[in-house]
Amino acid sequence: MSVATGLNLSSQNRRVRIWPAMLVGATVTLLNMGVRQLGGLQSWELGSFDSLVRLQPASGPDPRLLVVAISEADIQALGRFPISDKTIAQTLTKLQKYQPKVIGLDLYRDLPQAPGHQELLAALKAPNVVAIEQLSDSESPGVPAPPGIPRDRVGFNDFVLDPDGVVRRNLLSVSQPDKKIALSFSVQVALLYLKDRVQQKNSPVHRHQTNWGKAEFVPLTSNSGGYANIDTTGYQILLKYRSGKDVARQVSIRQVLKGEIDPSWVKDKIVLIGTTAPSTRDLFLTPYSPVKKQTPKMPGVLLHAQMLSQILSAVLDGRSLFWVWPEWAEILWNGAWAMVGGVLAWRIQHPARAGLAGGAALMGLLGISFGIFTGGGWVPLVSPALGLVVTGVGVSAYRKLYDAFHDSLTGLPNRDLFVDCLGRAIANTRGRRSYLFAVLFLDLDRFKVINDSLGHLVGDELLMAVVLRLRAIIGSGDTVARVGGDDFAILVRNVDVASAVDLATRIHQALIVPFELKGQEVFVTASIGIALGGEPAATVREQPEHLLRDAHTAMYRAKALGTGRYQVFNASMHALAVERLQLETDLRMALKRREFLLHYQPFVSLASGRIIGFEALVRWQHPLRGLIPPMKFIPVAEETGAIVPLGEWVLEEACRQLRLWEEMFGFDRALIMSVNLSGKQFAQPDLVDRIQVILETTGLSAESLKLEITESVVMDDVESAIAVLKQMKALNVKLGIDDFGTGYSSLSYLSRFPTDTLKVDKSFVGRMEIESEGENVAIVRTIVALAHALGMDVIAEGVETAAQLARLRSIGCEYGQGYFFAKPLPSEAATALMASDPQW
Repeated sequence: MSVATGLNLSSQNRRVRIWPAMLVGATVTLLNMGVRQLGGLQSWELGSFDSLVRLQPASGPDPRLLVVAISEADIQALGRFPISDKTIAQTLTKLQKYQPKVIGLDLYRDLPQAPGHQELLAALKAPNVVAIEQLSDSESPGVPAPPGIPRDRVGFNDFVLDPDGVVRRNLLSVSQPDKKIALSFSVQVALLYLKDRVQQKNSPVHRHQTNWGKAEFVPLTSNSGGYANIDTTGYQILLKYRSGKDVARQVSIRQVLKGEIDPSWVKDKIVLIGTTAPSTRDLFLTPYSPVKKQTPKMPGVLLHAQMLSQILSAVLDGRSLFWVWPEWAEILWNGAWAMVGGVLAWRIQHPARAGLAGGAALMGLLGISFGIFTGGGWVPLVSPALGLVVTGVGVSAYRKLYDAFHDSLTGLPNRDLFVDCLGRAIANTRGRRSYLFAVLFLDLDRFKVINDSLGHLVGDELLMAVVLRLRAIIGSGDTVARVGGDDFAILVRNVDVASAVDLATRIHQALIVPFELKGQEVFVTASIGIALGGEPAATVREQPEHLLRDAHTAMYRAKALGTGRYQVFNASMHALAVERLQLETDLRMALKRREFLLHYQPFVSLASGRIIGFEALVRWQHPLRGLIPPMKFIPVAEETGAIVPLGEWVLEEACRQLRLWEEMFGFDRALIMSVNLSGKQFAQPDLVDRIQVILETTGLSAESLKLEITESVVMDDVESAIAVLKQMKALNVKLGIDDFGTGYSSLSYLSRFPTDTLKVDKSFVGRMEIESEGENVAIVRTIVALAHALGMDVIAEGVETAAQLARLRSIGCEYGQGYFFAKPLPSEAATALMASDPQW
């Protein structure tokens, strides 16, 4: 398995885990489109349309248009409203002198406004004049055009109000009851202006669509753009505003009557005559209204100017009209932004960063929508923004829930989710006789070494590669979870003991193949614990946490027996685990309760046969369990760290006892007190200082103290160990290496250790007499010779017979220790032994 494969697994996990984000995005899109179809977002979409209109730069006045405005001042000066037919006729006559191309009379003249009615009718017969009418409907009888004007020079008032009263649409034509097509005022004026240039025609591609030159007038449907179920009577298009106020040059009707206008403003132009006075109530809301404080509404004549300018700009200038997407494209548009929100929320977990990314996405949506709007397209803005936000929030909430039950590195279920799956498996067994399942707890052996040597990134790649192999082995209906750093739990359903053991064997075989990490092969083994569930007698009391605990206990048992093993849980393992836990608890209190005591075993000069010192050995007098041997509690103390305060107490108590004996007996030669140092003690940075303090406190001479360290302790970090040993030696204490011959010390390092004594392990001494001159005698003789060559003396431990003593004397061993001389004794018995002055 290479690193690349591990990376592929990581990418695969990310792809698999991105599906929830996509699913949430699709769901939100469908709901979003449903709400939009029902009209729930229409007011917001129309508001966004207005905002985009206001954001566009104004195009300035259209030079092809002139508006003759009847203002409030004009009405007051002329003395009446409606303005008389004579005044309108005089205005038309004045304008005709300047040769306009078209005059559009945006004033109703269905009833005579004396005086001058006949004069007005005569002026209206000019071939370049277009009048306006109001079509009748169910709510209004309508307003007819002035009599005598041909139908091709009459257009209906084409304002279409949205539900909020804003004019955003332009009604080009409608079909009348007699099946004749009526054209709007703006279209009739534009047709007359363009009749010598461009003609209307039907689109050869889209049925019911009109093309005017190169301009395509795409009709609105009931749900075009941001609309939802609007009234699409007739032929409607979106109104593309040119400007908020200066759509065309404006002059007053009094200026025209007085001849105070430049003829070039009129010649070959379109002239619109209409009222701009607020009192006439010919005012309408537009997208610009929210930003206008004094005059929020636009006069009708200016709205007609907007519509005319839009038509002329499209036909003559190539300025695009508004287009909208079909419904399927809008669904894709909304879905894409919902997916963006979901992916951002899934990939970015930090709240502040996710907020910034979401804000950037919204700004991007606004920028793209505005770019499309500027190019003539109206696409929904609110619904995709809502989809982006809702999907992001939903996915973020789902991600938090997902992360609460899944491992962030591997994507596997975590401990909580595994326990939940295990609980469901237990529930499934109730009432079923033949349903068994197994829990396998897997721990990678020596994983810490890989992390420490190759780094945590490589360790992560190894974990993902292991997951890939585990997934290839277990069934699709089974569950693998990461429940710790390098711990995995596997729930295998519908199996017996043999099948579970077979799975453990296959896992071991799968891990035999080396992993290639950072260009080198790494071999990994695993310790596996197996716990069976679903037993009929146990299902009532089974708890998922207990089964996982049992598998974990079995795994530790397998690890204790060696690497790459498996063990099936049995009740005795749990009993041992409970006992160990109780032992740990009692051990933490034992020092405070002064439950420890020291026994002393003498070591003897083999030359004189007299005691030359003692080794201090700790014992635990438990208040309920009696005397507990060191082999039971010392390993627990090592693992829990209790060995450090315990070892310090042993050292101080042993020194105090030897000083007491010195005062009691007055030895002519100083006795030696030997104390063992554990690995954790040896690693303490203030160890040398603590030793010095204890010597000063007890008053014991440093030459009377010997500190013993095992080979494994000093070989873990040789250079550091040598430095600490030299600091100890500077105190003048004696140093010894315990259990020599059982470890893996290097002779090259041994020569550098400032030690005084080598202690031969009792395993060699115990077999000396039964093997005569065999290999164990040779080993002891070699160790003695080596020690002497390095300037050290030798203590042989485990001396139990006279024959062993004789053999040690014959090969030149200086000192001996063992049951032949005395077993470890309480202080009182050791005192009595010294008082008897024995000699062996």
